[in-house]
Amino acid sequence: MALELFGTRTCPYTAEMREELEWQGREFTEYDVEDDAAARKRLERLCPGGALSVPVLVEDGVVTSVGHNGRSCYVAHLT
Repeated sequence: MALELFGTRTCPYTAEMREELEWQGREFTEYDVEDDAAARKRLERLCPGGALSVPVLVEDGVVTSVGHNGRSCYVAHLT
């Protein structure tokens, strides 16, 4: 199962989710949507119609979690 974490390096909830996944021993690929334009566009396609919040956990191409423990960070629109 492919597991992906979309977040930002400045979001503390992305860091918490990363640490939890690592503690669980789960393998995942992480994307920083502030530094990676392609990852940001993909996240926008996965979460259409709303403001982008991170962290977002995606399993096999399906969003399974937005935020961590009910908390998230807003990602500002980048030009």
